[in-house]
Amino acid sequence: MSALTLTPRALYEQVAEQLRQRIFRRELEPGGWIDELKIAEEFGISRTPLREALKVLAAEGLVTMKVRRGAYVTEMSDKDLRDVYHLLALLESDAAGVVAARATPEQLRELEQLHADLAAALDERERFFAINERIHMRMLEMADNRWRSQMVADLRKVMKLNRHNSLLKQGRIEDSLAEHEVILAALRAHDARATVAAMRDHFAQGLKAAA
Repeated sequence: MSALTLTPRALYEQVAEQLRQRIFRRELEPGGWIDELKIAEEFGISRTPLREALKVLAAEGLVTMKVRRGAYVTEMSDKDLRDVYHLLALLESDAAGVVAARATPEQLRELEQLHADLAAALDERERFFAINERIHMRMLEMADNRWRSQMVADLRKVMKLNRHNSLLKQGRIEDSLAEHEVILAALRAHDARATVAAMRDHFAQGLKAAA
């Protein structure tokens, strides 16, 4: 019987996270070829953990593996973008409706504080982006469906291939804040139908800005 080969889990996960952040920062451009030899040398690792890291990113949709050509940063088509926003709108509006129906006073206060933090970050795009994502993910946690949360987390990673471009558009950050105010008002009223509609509109407007 041949011996099992165990890949150092922590190592390839660390490499995956480093590459993931480079993709999000556009240091590795969408559509660009990933030079495995160069990256392995830079990180001081063999190509085995690097390839395991690329498999992780491929499973997340951030990297596309091409036969005999290697790994490329995924380039989103207009259809890809529409499909991702469509699924996020369905999943997150469903979660928002659940939160509206059963949110506790403490949970509402937490969301109100996060919204206040979002408003305070209006002139700091990167901080605004981070708080915005925290609000969305916190609502998913409150809705308490781990399968939905995992699906959204994976879709949001892919959306980041395009997201920063949408936030650069004139007036989009202010519009996003206003949309969050509508969502929060519906949550305060425990109006599930209005919350679902407001969340769907939020994604529809985001898609217009990202397209």
